[in-house]
This record gives sequence, structure tokens and C-alpha cells, in this order.
Amino acid sequence: MRGIRRRTRGGAAVVATALIWAGLSGCSLVSSDDGEARPVTVGTTDTVTTLDPAGAYDAGSWALFGNLYQSLLTFAPGTTTPVPDAADNCRFTDEALRTYTCRLREGLTFANGHDLTARDVKFSFDRILRIRSDQGPGPLLSTLKSVAADGPGTVTFRLRSPDATFPFKIATGAGSIVDSSLYPADRLRSGDAADGSGPYRLKSYAAGATAELTPNGRYRGAVGKAGLPVTVRYFGDPAKMSAVWKRRDVDVVSRQLPPADTARLSSGSRAEHGLRVAENASANIRILAFGLHDGSPVKNVAVRRAVAAAIDRTGLTRDVHLRTVEPLYSLIPQGVSGHTTSFYDRYPKPDPEISRDLLRAAGITAPVRFRLAYSKGAATGEEAAMLKRQLEATGLFEVETRYVEWKEFQKGYAQGAYDAFCLSWIADYPDADTFVSPLVGPGNTLHSGYADDRVTRLIREAQRSNRREGGTELYRTIQKIVADEVPLVPLWQKKEYVISKDSVSGTQYLSDGTGLWRLWRLGRI
Repeated sequence: MRGIRRRTRGGAAVVATALIWAGLSGCSLVSSDDGEARPVTVGTTDTVTTLDPAGAYDAGSWALFGNLYQSLLTFAPGTTTPVPDAADNCRFTDEALRTYTCRLREGLTFANGHDLTARDVKFSFDRILRIRSDQGPGPLLSTLKSVAADGPGTVTFRLRSPDATFPFKIATGAGSIVDSSLYPADRLRSGDAADGSGPYRLKSYAAGATAELTPNGRYRGAVGKAGLPVTVRYFGDPAKMSAVWKRRDVDVVSRQLPPADTARLSSGSRAEHGLRVAENASANIRILAFGLHDGSPVKNVAVRRAVAAAIDRTGLTRDVHLRTVEPLYSLIPQGVSGHTTSFYDRYPKPDPEISRDLLRAAGITAPVRFRLAYSKGAATGEEAAMLKRQLEATGLFEVETRYVEWKEFQKGYAQGAYDAFCLSWIADYPDADTFVSPLVGPGNTLHSGYADDRVTRLIREAQRSNRREGGTELYRTIQKIVADEVPLVPLWQKKEYVISKDSVSGTQYLSDGTGLWRLWRLGRI
């Protein structure tokens, strides 16, 4: 659900600025002729949980939402500051950072022709807080107290505590605006329809198979250029997508090819001709999370520390991922302000003797038996098997691995059904807070049972800083606490590779660590 950035200098910065302004003209999107335009076909192994924004907080669902629904704010390619989309302007109206007001653009309508007003915006946020779906984005809106529609064109948010990151949060899938006349106020919408005001409208959808998107001619917002029709094809695993790509039955593949394919293409080898490889900055991490429910064999912190001391990240990244990922030793990945090496500082190398001493000092008899769950997109079977082998090789653990289908997997960790589980986390927005508040903050989206008053206080203090670099030391302190308490173990981080036919343009803009999947930037040469 989700950034590492390269900063331009000199003349390149001028070009980048020109591109940004060209993309933020606020012009009405002109619909292409569906009868003549040939869709760009995009393959992905992402999974869509639901088409209702109140019920999803995962990368696959949000990737689709960013094309079908509009938020008040968005992120332009190469920027880390939210810019207006459905809004004409937004700002904090008090120095305490507790009141945030947005004025809507004039003439907004949903793709179905219904007017989009402040009432719809209020309704969209209210229902997220009311429904409180275990798989929904509620944890991201933890500081939101209330929303008011002040006439048809003004929305006012009142926050429980100062939160300088609030503009970032409403620029994500959590800020998706839905048609209040078609979505239930107190439950998720069923079926395969999506009524938004984004750059695309949903022509057809088959869960786990395809989503056909056509340009929304009624769209008004930050995207000033019409996109081509797009057909997204969803694949059950990377190998299936790789086979389809090798036949060139899709135009673009994004998240994820098998590691061997990625390694070959990213190494500079061009055995395959007629393709483009876009290496996009991404804040994509993999973690091993623990369930701290009563009765869990990992509830004792000594067990979690012993696991952290035994894991060999280098072996994992080398043998499973063929060095297409890099070892990660902190909650916040490299390239994001606030990154540290807190886990390396405490557990510098895999050492079974340290693990043994930790368990012995806590009076825990080995082997410790626990269950490790994983799912498609959250880990591979090879990765789970490697973690099992590493831990069991110490003689201190017995690990039962279990594959669970994605929707069941989400429900399972939300209900505390797993002792431990692997999960991928992609930055929701380009700020360190996206790796902290949702993962270790109060009421975290992992539903891990972890809570620490020190971490909560530091998160709130960091959110008070309007200058985001002001929270760097606070985030570093949080990571020291996390390395000590070990509610999770960071494993690796990676860049994102987008592979396409050389006749397709715009793939370099598809994803950049802001959580957006810009299908509208894809074109044909």
C-alpha cells in the first residue's frame, strides 16, 4: 500500500520543473476514442483486496485506486510534496497543525456524471472511520477527529493532535473520494463496480484476472493529459507472468518478475531485444512481524531478540533474491530521511550463541516452536523456507511455515492468528512516518498487539514538525526502541523494475515511491 529519490541538479532541475508544471495544469482530461485506441496491457502479481477504498490498505488495491478514484491531493512525478488534485488548494489554518481546510476545484464530477461536492469528501472519510475494516486504511487516519463540509466547495478536517503529515496521508488511497449516493455509509460496497472521479473509469473487472480501464473524459485535476486505455492482467505468481512476458502477450510488467529474470535484466544484460528497463526508486521493504497476543510463543521479548540475532540477511538476499534486494537493518529504509542501522548495531551478524544466551537468561527452554505464515506478495515460499532453515540450524527453534491465500492471510494477522508472518511494505507517501506510524504506532495496521508509550510520544512529537527533516532524530530514537523491543525484524529493501516493449513510453513515471501507479503516463511510440 508506499520514497527513495534521486535529486536533479542544474539544468536537469529546470527540465524536471517544466515537466511537473506541464503535468499540473489542471486541464480537463479529454477522453480518447476507445474504438480506435489499442489498450496498453500491464501485467502484475499484485492482488486487489476490494474495489472499495474503505476496505483496503494494500499496494495492489491502492495501485488501482489511484487511477479510478481522486484524492484532494496527489504527488507529481519526482516530487515529495503533495499538490492539489480534486482540491484547488489546501492548507493548515492554525499554527497548532490541528485544522486543515481544502477548497475543491469547480465543476468536479464523478465519471458517472454525478456532481462531486464537499459532502462526498466528508462522506468518504466518515465511512472509513465508521466501518473500521480490519483491512482498511483506518490506522493511517488515527489523528483525524472529524470532517465538516462547509458548503458545496469547502472541507475542514479537525485533528486530535498536531499532524504535519496529514496532507501526505490524504494524498494516498486513504483519501479516495467515492460517490455518496452509491456507497453504503456503514458497510463495504459489494460487487465489481467502482465509482470515482480519477483519470480512468472501470470498464470491466474480473477479480484476480483483469481490470479494463478507459480514460475518464470528465476528470478534472492534476493530470493534464489523456492516457490510453489500459488493461491490467493479474497473475497468480511471478513465473506465470514471466511466461506471458516472454511471449510478449503483455506490453509492460511491473511487480514482480522472478528474481532470476530481474537479476538478468538489471545487471545490464540485454539478451532480450526490443525492450525497455526502467529502474525506479522505491521504498519497498520486507519485514518479519510478530504476533504478541496472549499465549504466543514469541510474546517474550527474549524470543524475538533471539530470532533477530539468528537471521542471516545476506544469505537471504543472495540465495533467494539473487542480490536483487539489499539487506535492511532498520525500520526506515535507506534513502529515506531518518534511516539508521539500529538492528545492525545491536545484532551485527548472525550469531546462534547470542541467541542461545538470550533464551537462557530469560529461562526459556529450547527449542521454541512457532508458526510462520506467508502469502503471495508478502513473501515467497523459498524465502519462508530459508528463514525456517536459518532458525532451525541454530537448534533453538522449530518453525512451521504455512502458505495462506491473500484475503485469508490479511484476516488472519488482523485477528492475531499467527505467531509470526512475513509482509511487504511499500511507502504510502514519501516521508519516514509511513514506515513508523502504521507499523509500530498505536493501533498499528499489523494488529500485532505491540504498543509502547515512548514510541507513541515520539511519533506525535515528530508529527508536530512542519519541516519534515525536523523529526529525523526522533525517528532514529524510535528505531533504537524497535531494535530493542523487536515487534518486527526488517529483512530487505528493493528497487522496482518496470520492463516493457520498446514501443511503450512513460514507464519511468509509473512508480516512484509515492504509492502511485501512474497508468495514465503509459503511451505508444
